[in-house]
This record gives sequence, C-alpha cells and structure tokens, in this order.
Amino acid sequence: MVRSFAPLLLVLAMLAAGRAPAAEWEGALRGTGRLLLDTNAPRDFSDQLTPSPERDFALSLLGSAEGRGSFEQAQLVGRYELGTRAYLRYQDENTLVQSGAVEASHALGTALGIGLEGHAKDRRGGSRSYSDLGTTAFLEYAPDVRLALRVRAGARRFVYRPDPTANFGGPEVGVLGRYRFDRRHSLSVFGDWNSRRFGTPPRARPPGTGGGSGLLAGRRQDAALTAGASYTYRGPLALGLTYAFQENSSNSYGETIRRHRVSANAGVRLPWRVTLLAQGSLGIIQYPDGIYLSPEIILVEEDEGQNSLSVKLARPLTESLDLEVTWGIWSTRLPRNSLTYTRQVFSTGFTWRY
Repeated sequence: MVRSFAPLLLVLAMLAAGRAPAAEWEGALRGTGRLLLDTNAPRDFSDQLTPSPERDFALSLLGSAEGRGSFEQAQLVGRYELGTRAYLRYQDENTLVQSGAVEASHALGTALGIGLEGHAKDRRGGSRSYSDLGTTAFLEYAPDVRLALRVRAGARRFVYRPDPTANFGGPEVGVLGRYRFDRRHSLSVFGDWNSRRFGTPPRARPPGTGGGSGLLAGRRQDAALTAGASYTYRGPLALGLTYAFQENSSNSYGETIRRHRVSANAGVRLPWRVTLLAQGSLGIIQYPDGIYLSPEIILVEEDEGQNSLSVKLARPLTESLDLEVTWGIWSTRLPRNSLTYTRQVFSTGFTWRY
C-alpha cells in the first residue's frame, strides 16, 4: 500500500516544482538496538488468584530513515521505520512492525499550501497483527512563523488479521492548529473524526438489559472522535502537556467507549552530558454499555495501558553513537472484575545516527 502512494505523490511533487532547476535534498538515518527485560511478556491480565505474569528477555532493533526534497514551490517528504522484537521464551510475542509515510505539498502564494499524504503501518506477530492504511488531502494556512493551520480529509482502512469482524474502513477528516507565542511557548489544538464501516451486523442488547438478543439488521457503524490541546515549552527544560478526549460511538452494543487522557513529557540536560527524558500519562475510560472489549478498541491506538510512565537516560559516546538506559511501566485496571494489567520493561542499548 505504501508503494502505491509513492508514485502518485512523487509525480505531484515533480509537477508542482514547475520550472525549479533543482531540488535541495536532505536526509537522516537512525538505528537503535536494545536488550530488554519484560516483566509481563505474554501481556496477561491477573488478579489475586492468578499467578504473577512471567518475565522474559528480548532483543529489540529499530531502524528509521527520513528524507526531504525542497523545490522552488514544492516539497516532498518521506519517512520509514522498521522494528522487530524477539523474545527468548515467549516467541509467540515476537513482532515485526513497519510504518511509512510520503507527503507532497505545493505552495499557493506565501500563506497557503495544498498537498497529499499517504501512510501505512503493518504489524506482524504477537497477539496483535494488523495493517492500518490511509491517504489524505490537506490545505495549510501559515501567514507567518507564529500561526499554522492544517485541514485534511481522506480515507482510512484497518485490517485485523486474527478477527476479520474488527476490520473497518471509511472517510476521515481532521484539523490541526498551532500558535507560537514566542521562541519558547506554543499551543496546539487538534481534532479528528473517522466514520468506521464494518462488514458485520451490529450486536443487539442482551436479554435483561432492555433490548433483544442476537444481531441487528444492517451493518455495524462507528463514529470515532478525537479532540484535544497541547502546550509546549522549549528552554533549559523541554516540557509538553497534552489533554485528549476520545469517543468511539457505535450502533453495536458494548462497542461504545469514552476516554479522557492527560499526558506529559519532559527533557533536561544533566551533568556529564547526560540527557534525561521522561514521559507519563493518566487515563480514565468509560464503557456506557459495560465492558465488552472488541479487538480494535485496544488495537487502533497501540496503547499499553490506561496509565504509563517511562524514563530514559542517554549519553553520547561519539558524535553519532549514544548509550541509552530506559525503564517503563504500563498499567490498566478493569473496574467490574478487578482484573489488572501491569507491565514493566527495563532496557539498555545504543542508538546510532547519520
């Protein structure tokens, strides 16, 4: 799917370049290798009666490439990532993940621009194997360096291999706005809406809950909404704070979900050229029909849990090689049955940049 987007966007960028004699090209490569200790390798929920989750060691490799071509009035940007994780004991949790995006834009004067973007993500292995594909057209408005606004519209297709009933597709629209108060302070607002059409009929209410049982006529349809705002500070301390509200409203019983999520990230330079990066999030999830988790509820956002905290220490060894030590914890609690999900990951490794 990524290959099908690339030729179209490349042709658009070449045509948009017009009489530009040449393009300015720049790019970057990055590779990371880590050895991990995972305290919940099978990603199991547990309670007081079940045994503690099993630990396992894993090797993680991640490579990424970015490229940018700037013409007189056009720009072409491409990104690609390839990552794999291999466990020592729980080999069923081994994963291979690829993601890529290509974007071409053309300036319409000094403040307006139009463009096309295509993206794809493919995950194989483990308990979650899926493909997430999309393409959008966008309009940008940036009258100066302080203000930037992007409005987009396109289509999305999600394919979940273990359970085809979770497959969906449909149109989506979105908006992203950013305002920079000065060099250090900026504020962003964002919103996305996606109409998800499934190939299966919606589920009716079970007996005793005010409706009939079984499946209803017609097809299941969901409306997924995301809206929020984020604040960023860049100074001696890099700081970011984001609030997001997500709602998946469905005509199928048990598939509606609402979530409030607050996340923060910070970065600071320490002595001996050490950089400290921290990231955390808190979430509140509501299930109006009670808890009936279908696969895509926990798949689409790639969440490890409602709440999370991660810390990374990095120190350069050379101009292009860093030593990294990381720790992260993710947790979720289901209120009705007291099941909990907790997972910690400790890792150490190296990152190479070119």
